[in-house]
Amino acid sequence: MQHAGALTLHRRVLADLLPASVVRDVALVIGYAVLVGLLAQIVIRLPFTPVPITGQTFGVLLGGMALGARRALAGMVLYVAVGLIGVPWFAGGEGGFGMLSVPSFGFLIGFIVAAGVLGYLARLGMDRKPLLALLSMVAGNAIIYFFGVTWLWNSLHITFGTAIALGMTPFLLGDALKAVLAAGLLPGAWLLVRK
Repeated sequence: MQHAGALTLHRRVLADLLPASVVRDVALVIGYAVLVGLLAQIVIRLPFTPVPITGQTFGVLLGGMALGARRALAGMVLYVAVGLIGVPWFAGGEGGFGMLSVPSFGFLIGFIVAAGVLGYLARLGMDRKPLLALLSMVAGNAIIYFFGVTWLWNSLHITFGTAIALGMTPFLLGDALKAVLAAGLLPGAWLLVRK
């Protein structure tokens, strides 16, 4: 019986520590989408690539692990769907169905997949220790890059190496810093909870 209780505790994510209700889950899903939408407004445009530097990735990584797979996946599906409908909360205030033809749209698809995977990894307890959390963040970034670079490659009809140079290489340092920050915050939050 104790083992089952320990397993249940191990499988919880930070969001599960809030009192359980449908209202809680809906609020967390909407809050996650809004957070990523707000962080998308932090934009630095680089002259040599159609992909801007934004704060979105940090929100995707942190929220994905804090919410767990279902809520995180729902939050990113909501973010992308509402943005496509026309809410201007993609990078730099963009929105609408025209985004489907933007070379950087693949990163948004990557956000959805990465959020679900990170939420699943958090359920396995990988958000409890800094090194495991960092490895999870690296995996999340790799997923985002995979979808983003592949979309860029297909939409611009360039070589895959050029797509990597435009959609991944300029962002590695910044994304590494975001991953380290997120990987420190999650275990830190669990430490506070235990205390």
